[in-house]
Amino acid sequence: MEEFWTTIASMMGLWAFCQTILHTIFPQELRFSFLKFFRKIFNSFTSYCYYEITEVDGVNTNELYHAVQLYLSSSAAFSANRLSLNRALNSSSITFDLSSNDRLVDSYNGVKVVWEHVITQRQTQTFSWRPLPEEKRGFILSAKKKDKTFVLGSYLDFVMEKAKDLRRKHQDRLLYTNSHGGSLDSRGHPWESVPFKHPSTFETLAMDPLKKAEIMTDLLDFANGGSFYQRTGRAWKRGYLLYGPPGTGKSSMIAAMANHLGYDIYDLELTEVNTNSELRKLLMKTSSKSIIVIEDIDCSINLANRNKNGIGSNNYNVSSLPASNRGEDGENTITLSGLLNFTDGLWSCCGNEMIFVFTTNHVEKLDPALLRSGRMDMHIHMRFCSFSALKILVRNYLECEDDQLDGVVLKVLEGVIDEAEMTPADISEILIKNRRDKNKALRELLESLKKRADRNRMKLSERNKNEDKDEELEKWASDSPKKDSDLLQASCNKCKEIDDP
Repeated sequence: MEEFWTTIASMMGLWAFCQTILHTIFPQELRFSFLKFFRKIFNSFTSYCYYEITEVDGVNTNELYHAVQLYLSSSAAFSANRLSLNRALNSSSITFDLSSNDRLVDSYNGVKVVWEHVITQRQTQTFSWRPLPEEKRGFILSAKKKDKTFVLGSYLDFVMEKAKDLRRKHQDRLLYTNSHGGSLDSRGHPWESVPFKHPSTFETLAMDPLKKAEIMTDLLDFANGGSFYQRTGRAWKRGYLLYGPPGTGKSSMIAAMANHLGYDIYDLELTEVNTNSELRKLLMKTSSKSIIVIEDIDCSINLANRNKNGIGSNNYNVSSLPASNRGEDGENTITLSGLLNFTDGLWSCCGNEMIFVFTTNHVEKLDPALLRSGRMDMHIHMRFCSFSALKILVRNYLECEDDQLDGVVLKVLEGVIDEAEMTPADISEILIKNRRDKNKALRELLESLKKRADRNRMKLSERNKNEDKDEELEKWASDSPKKDSDLLQASCNKCKEIDDP
């Protein structure tokens, strides 16, 4: 037994000696050339070719990787032996993925291909301007050489289209936010997302039915107008400005638009973005079929109307900006030009079928250049609750149709609702508190509307009195110099008569 182990040790020493000699005689470059040559000879005898699809391509994320991952998840649940199950926070469905180094055979139009999911540990980074994930993920697609043209053409196009349909039908819509400004995470994403669960629809939205129908028609014309925008040479995007008092349903309108079209929402927080380049970077990382939202844009940064301020520069007043919106030297901030290019410049065409939505409580504070057609194509005034909107709220919260309500009550409500100037949010709160007692809810709602209407009438009366007083003061001020002049002239004439007897 000792002789056996002695022989093994001698052979290992001889192998180490020979390996040292080989490395000395044959340098690394020559060994690499030999390996490449032998691999080429081996590939000439094999009937398969291999394609690698990595998750990260340089500094950008690979859209093909995520499309393949979604496509395979639809068939992996039925044909794969090992699955990786995942359910995101607040998600309504479980996703199926191939486990590490597992294989899946797929067939399309009689052509068979093999997918393999490969996960390896990434080597330690010496230096990188952006940290990469610790794991290197990718798919290896193997197919016969005779099917190479078909696989690279029709099959991959089919995978991309199938992934889009699956994302539209089964995957939860997402709500994105830029919580880290424009900086990228380890996988190259500046956005963080959560499943979008807002239940608002145009059917439940408290708004004039005719205006809702107009908006819905405009949205569908946009979503189905790809060929029109291509033919006319316009970027496939559209802008909507929602303005009006707080509580009139601007956020609910955005949710209804997303649910109506099935789009994701990117909630852009401008105070987290320091420069125009970061703004462009965020736009580049958005996906098609999405809604980019900037809420309360007049409060996010100082978007003062240049016509009112008499300022010709497109830079904002840095001293009035929040500290988080300034650069490191306190001067590098978002400019009006950068925001305009974001909505209507060359960078706004990074994706197709994109909608920009701005909301504000004070539209008069915004610069006209931001509101023109091509940037904000449709201006939607979110008004106080009207009678038609009130009936929608009553139907939603009390489950009462028009024929189930007292006609006299409806007539009184119709007569007082316009003067009350109450927002849908205020009316909804009254109905929510009393939703178990319909009569009490309507009675309390009517009392609140009457009180608000009386208060508005008193304010209007006081305002009219003040205006009348101001007019009288102005008239008196304009007449006083004339009266004083007449008295002075009469006094002078009297003195003249005394001096000239």
